[in-house]
Amino acid sequence: MKEQVKDFLEFIKIERGYSENTVRSYQRDLDNFMKFAKGKDAGKVDRQTIKDHLEHLYEAGFSVASTERKLACLKSFFHYLLREDRIKVDPTSDIKLPKKAKRLPKALSISETIKLISAPREKNYLALRDAALLELLYASGMRVSEAAGLNVADINFSVSFVKCLGKGSKERIVPLNKVTLKAIQEYLDKARPQYPQKDKEALFLDKNGKRLTRQGIWLVIKKYVKLSGVKGKTSPHTLRHSFATHLLEKGADLRSVQEMLGHADIATTQIYTSVSRERLKRMYKKAHPRA
Repeated sequence: MKEQVKDFLEFIKIERGYSENTVRSYQRDLDNFMKFAKGKDAGKVDRQTIKDHLEHLYEAGFSVASTERKLACLKSFFHYLLREDRIKVDPTSDIKLPKKAKRLPKALSISETIKLISAPREKNYLALRDAALLELLYASGMRVSEAAGLNVADINFSVSFVKCLGKGSKERIVPLNKVTLKAIQEYLDKARPQYPQKDKEALFLDKNGKRLTRQGIWLVIKKYVKLSGVKGKTSPHTLRHSFATHLLEKGADLRSVQEMLGHADIATTQIYTSVSRERLKRMYKKAHPRA
């Protein structure tokens, strides 16, 4: 099965354009499955082996969500082998997991978001960078990996948009507001020249002048969550959730939000409508005399 896994990973990386992180995740899941199946050839894996593996994952303490992701990996793998005529039967074809409760993404209120992105108040070069970064994340709804990969040339000040590279190397254009563009311009004019040595292309730099990493962005957000006093668990993805939720609450249409978020399937975007409804329910119960 080892050779079959290797071919599959090359296929999703080269032909499907999956990110390095996704390919590594698939490799881990398939390596674990191969150990469980004791290295038997994929053509000899039957439905019972798949069911036993899922049972093993449950017993090991994996959540329904994690198990579902691992099953999706196996389904992709065996579907690929079937299509390539390397197996006769797909052992995962009729295996489904119990439906899990849909977990709503956390979104900050508008006031909490403004409080967070306004937290960098100093005028040194790192604070100016942080202000531009936080403004951009909220203004565009970008994933952290997308923000880390931005180059200076990706910001178009004349027509107010940013170009970013999303999942599967898909490029998209997202409009930016005047406040965000002003923060980015101030960072470029006053902060970026202060780096003694710097990556000439990267938009956001760390203190050593190298491209700011995803981990670096996480540390920036963690710092200002603490400084701003925003309560609850807040991650880089929280600003993406807040971006989508606030747009929908203010009347943006679902298709436009889907395009700006870079979602391939509109069903992924629809979860934010649930977030908005849940917030309305809470407000109603809090404010209405009969609630």
